[in-house]
Amino acid sequence: MQKFFSEFSTPVGVLTLVATERALGGVFFERHAHFQGMAKMQRADDLPVFGMLREQLTEYFAGKRSSFSVPLDLSAGTVFQQQVWRLLAEIPYGKTLSYAGLAEKLANPKAVRAVGAANGRNPFSILLPCHRVIASDGRLTGYAGGLENKAFLLKFEASNQQLFAE
Repeated sequence: MQKFFSEFSTPVGVLTLVATERALGGVFFERHAHFQGMAKMQRADDLPVFGMLREQLTEYFAGKRSSFSVPLDLSAGTVFQQQVWRLLAEIPYGKTLSYAGLAEKLANPKAVRAVGAANGRNPFSILLPCHRVIASDGRLTGYAGGLENKAFLLKFEASNQQLFAE
């Protein structure tokens, strides 16, 4: 299946967007730890899913959006990774959850390390908010997009949280 890429400038730097014709396959920071690069991908800035994502990311960084509705292709992950990634979307905007808390949500409290590894392989930076997962003691640990970006996103969301209070 053909993969396409585009780039988008944000307050956390240029993000590389990856997709098939039908769904988004990833959102990667410039120095993303697990990004395989754009070899064998074709640039396609006008792909509809990229337009939809650009609009939603613009709204997010303007403090007008707290979640995303772009179609995602989770097929790059294992069944376990996909379970973890889906749970990430349930962490409320502006809130955090520990890796242990995420493992508990999976009904597998001993899977903390596996949850951390799956979290680290999340290809949907910002959209499936792995930046909201922190250590049990509150420290910021492990973020494939860089801890400075994790800190920025958490601070940004905390400062806008009142806009999305229910």
